[in-house]
Parts: sequence; structure tokens; C-alpha cells
Amino acid sequence: MSRNKAFVVGVGMTKFEKPGRREGWDYPAMAKEAGTNALEDAGIPFDAIEQAHVGYVYGDSTCGQRAIYELGMTGIPITNVNNNCSTGSTALFLATQSVRGGLADCALALGFEKMQPGSLQGGL
Repeated sequence: MSRNKAFVVGVGMTKFEKPGRREGWDYPAMAKEAGTNALEDAGIPFDAIEQAHVGYVYGDSTCGQRAIYELGMTGIPITNVNNNCSTGSTALFLATQSVRGGLADCALALGFEKMQPGSLQGGL
């Protein structure tokens, strides 16, 4: 069976910072900055994206939609990915499978996480 080839053509990210450094810095702003940087790096306009796969762990069930709306994209399928330690790679895998399987010519994999100040607490 012949499959389409998939390539990563653009990358964008935000600066890694301690929580609380930027006032009002929440995941929609993070997604907008990283997503805009990736699209600019690739030279791709917003309307070329046909699907988005958005990875995060600590968030509501529709954070992916909210993040993509910040980029100006509506009317495309958006998959919310929560797979703990492999969330980012799963979002990238799903975007790759979308292209390789012929479901999209251009797909976006986006990930974010807003951590809280202080250490993580274990509950065993």
C-alpha cells in the first residue's frame, strides 16, 4: 500500500519560564505564540491547516479547541490528546498519520502545559 510522506516543516515554541513570571500568561497565549512561530517558520498560512492534534495533560477536555481558536482556526477537526508522558509524541504521531493516511495534506501538532508554582505532590 502506498502512503503519503509526512514531514515536519515548521517548529515554534515559547520560552521556558518559572510559573507566574508573566502576568496573564495562560495556555491560550502559549499556544498562540508557539503555533504562530511554527506556521511562520514553515511559511504556511492558518487556512492551510486541515486538522490539529493538541496535547496537554493538566487542562479541561476542550483546551485543544480553545488553543487553536487563538490561532484563528475554526471549522477544522481538533483532537485533544492526553497521554501523560507521551502526550506530545502522540499528538505528532496523530498528525503524521493524518497526512500519511490521506486524511489531510497539512496537519498541526501543538502541545502546551501550564505548571503551577512549587513542587509536584505525589499521592501514593
